Amino acid sequence: MKVLRFLDEKLEEYLMVALIMFMTALIFIQVVMRYVFGNSLGWSEELARYVFLWSIWLGASYGAKVRGHIRLTIITGKLKGKAKIALEAVVYVIWLAFIVFLVIKGFDLVGQIMSAHQTSTALHLPMWIAYASVPVGCALMTIRMIQTGIQDFKAIKAGTFGQQPTQEEKEMQETLEEYGKGDEE
Repeated sequence: MKVLRFLDEKLEEYLMVALIMFMTALIFIQVVMRYVFGNSLGWSEELARYVFLWSIWLGASYGAKVRGHIRLTIITGKLKGKAKIALEAVVYVIWLAFIVFLVIKGFDLVGQIMSAHQTSTALHLPMWIAYASVPVGCALMTIRMIQTGIQDFKAIKAGTFGQQPTQEEKEMQETLEEYGKGDEE
């Protein structure tokens, strides 16, 4: 059970940190090889690009988990009560449907690329590995969206929906407080 809890709480964070550290080291080695030794690695840029691609889609899943995706709140900010809940539900359903669409079509594309046996230019890696980042990241995002949807549903039933500040609102408040501290000094 501890393993499942760890995966639920930290999966994307640990994978993103590892991938970004690896990508940074790889790019650093490439720069040193090119400018210090005058000989560049032909495969490092391609691998760094694929690692970056995976970190982007894992980051999208993490963003869904912490409710960190950019949102236009001009309308929902003016609504209250049931109207706000209804609009939030519509947005949630559309977003979830789009992510599921990306998962399905992404795995279809990965299957086509696997059957075509495409490989990358420099590393000769199967191209489906790079393309699989989209459906895998979106599948994780789907799980995170369902989790946040359940949290929202519980908050609606408890009558506390919209009372808890979002991650974006917390960050905005912290930023405003920081600016306020600067004025006092």
